[in-house]
Amino acid sequence: RDRDYRDVLARACMRFSARTRDTGALVLYDTTTLHFENDEEDDLRRVGMSKEHRVDPQVQVGLLVDPAGFPLEVHLFEGNKAETTTLVPVLTAFQQRHGITDMVVVADAGMLSAGNLNALEDAGFSFIVGSRITKAPYDLADHFERHGDYFTDGQILESARVMGAGKAARSRRVVYQYSFKRHKRDDRTINLMIAKAEKIAAGQVPLRKARFLKVTGAVKQLDQATIDRARQLAGLKGYVTNLPAATMTGQAVITAYHDLWQVEASFRMTKHDLKARPVFHHQRDAIEAHLSVVFAALAISRHLQDQTGVTIKRLVRTLRPLHTVTIDIAGHHFTAKTPPGPEVAELLQQITG
Repeated sequence: RDRDYRDVLARACMRFSARTRDTGALVLYDTTTLHFENDEEDDLRRVGMSKEHRVDPQVQVGLLVDPAGFPLEVHLFEGNKAETTTLVPVLTAFQQRHGITDMVVVADAGMLSAGNLNALEDAGFSFIVGSRITKAPYDLADHFERHGDYFTDGQILESARVMGAGKAARSRRVVYQYSFKRHKRDDRTINLMIAKAEKIAAGQVPLRKARFLKVTGAVKQLDQATIDRARQLAGLKGYVTNLPAATMTGQAVITAYHDLWQVEASFRMTKHDLKARPVFHHQRDAIEAHLSVVFAALAISRHLQDQTGVTIKRLVRTLRPLHTVTIDIAGHHFTAKTPPGPEVAELLQQITG
């Protein structure tokens, strides 16, 4: 019910606001797309970069959650809008709506651009974002000079990098971590890409773009320099932040970034468990109403999961058989309810407290 949802959301935001005023708080942000069963575009429903690899008209959805995955703010954007331009409007709207200050936003590498980070900082926000590791050989030149390509599992290194050009240039703190498990995964990926490039170079498959392939005129060959650089960087992951080490350690930065899976989990819940797609509306008001219903359902679902420790999929499956019917016989009304079994009774007890 709308009132129940507003109460749950208000309590969550009050708790979040209280934590923020005392110590500062993390919020997690990401975007996704919702497609339409319609071939016609308009000002809102546009064909753009689809995370589902579709070519249908779509809208872009920006979602802000707390570290536990509870949704705090959702916004609707045009389907072809660059996701990097959605972050500041969502944060600013949430800040103004609830009077919250001192927020640290965590976002993935897709949000990483010098201009976007400057805009976040100028708006008064701290940030932690994923960093593309192509700059790692230069950032970690001292390590590579002293230790070669050797890292210990879980090793954390820090550097500073100037991002942007001209007046927009600012020095950023960069945290790197090496993982042996990630190294094995990266190595497998590199080997697959090399095999693909070798087949193209040998003429076994048609010419197409490949990371480790170098084409000079009619000559196709492996790009050994690129392969060597990829091997050197295998196992490394980078993070950029404007928080000083005295405020947040490198390990804390990495831990905060890893909480981004909560946003991805919320998107999976909305799309699969809550059936948010495809969207069948065509007017903006109706589309926004659809998103509001999905957002409310996500908030209630997250609340129920926190209360019971049970996934929303299992909750729906367990509670779906419950029905209440009112029967009218000769002007007399009789109410019949499905008697709850032991599992349902236990869930209801956990939900109601």
